[in-house]
This record gives sequence, C-alpha cells and structure tokens, in this order.
Amino acid sequence: MRLHEAKRDLYRRLAKEQGYRSRAAFKLIQANERFRFLRKGFRVVDLGSAPGGWVQVASHAVGDSGFVVGVDIHDIRVRGPNIKGILMDVNGEKLVEAVLAALRGAKADVVLSDLAPSVSGVWELDQGAQADLTLRALDLSESLLRADGSGFFKLFEGERSQEVRDEFRRAFRAVHTLKPAASRSVSSELYYYCEGWKPGVRAPDDSEAKLSGPASRPRP
Repeated sequence: MRLHEAKRDLYRRLAKEQGYRSRAAFKLIQANERFRFLRKGFRVVDLGSAPGGWVQVASHAVGDSGFVVGVDIHDIRVRGPNIKGILMDVNGEKLVEAVLAALRGAKADVVLSDLAPSVSGVWELDQGAQADLTLRALDLSESLLRADGSGFFKLFEGERSQEVRDEFRRAFRAVHTLKPAASRSVSSELYYYCEGWKPGVRAPDDSEAKLSGPASRPRP
C-alpha cells in the first residue's frame, strides 16, 4: 500500500472510531491545534458543510455557549443544541438573511469554507470553479464575518491560485498557508488560515461567481 493510501485509510478509520461524519474533520482539528481559531463561545459559519465533519469539530470547540451554522445543498445530518443546518446553495439570494437569522442578528467570529464543485474531470475547469467558490465565500464574509474575525478556506492549487491568495491578503490582516497531515499528499488542495478581517475591503460585486452545477460536494 502506498503511503498516501495508508494515510487516507488511517484517517478514515479514525473518523469512524471517533464518530466523525468524514475524515476531513481531522484537517480542521489539526489546523485548529496550530492556530486556535475555534474558541469557546464563538459563532461559526461553515460553508459547504456536508457531510458534517467540520460542523462536529466546530460544535465541540465552541461549546454550549457558542453556535455553528452549516450551509450546504446537502443535509449535514448533524444535530445538536448549538448547531443549525441550512439547506441552501451558497449563491442563494436569501442565504445571508437565513444565516444571520440563525445567529440571531450577530455576525460570525469565524467563517469556514471547504467548498468544492462537482468535479467535471477537466482540471482547468474544476480549479477555476473551486476558485470562484472560494471567492464567493469571501464575498459572503463581508456580510457574515465580524471585524477582525478569522477565516479558514480550502483552495485548489492551479492557474487562479495567486488571484485568490491576493484577495485573501487584501481582505485579512495576515494569511497563513498550511497542508494538514490529514490532507492527502497527492491532493492539490491547500488551506489558508486568515486572521484580522477588514470589513469593506471587498465590494459586493468583487466576485460574480455563479455556478452551473451544485455549489459543493461531500467531503472525502
């Protein structure tokens, strides 16, 4: 068995043993162990949250005094007193209204995005679509994320990566790149922890990301 296959099987087994909905939960756990951006009492919005592994991790981290809103076109099927699932596309016209209602009018302390398109098999198209989704997450942060808040975003590395990284650096005070151990070594995905959100930097029409297909797919 190859090393990346063994690692994939390890985290899949650990997810099953520990009750997480997906192995991707460990990517967020490992990132949070390094940067400590999920804290007790925090409000968190998770974009592209199905099947719910990140929601589970965030729910545990913020505790009973915090709250987690998961957004996806698929039901996350994760329930809890500090969890609200919203079944909606990230391009939905009423998404911001629904999320803010779930947060009782408050803004989030952290926005998470593991958004990915339905894969076409044509890498240039898939990477471009995923970049658009990440830019959409940044646009939504303008309405959902409090000043000086944090974000944690997935990005497929490719032709448009620098464009998105530039937007991270424009919108946040500091940007950190990481590849969690739970992420497969052969995968093109990288993650970006961004801190110090600067409201008003991104105009509402900065991104015109519109998808021809589903806004996200279940995490592996």
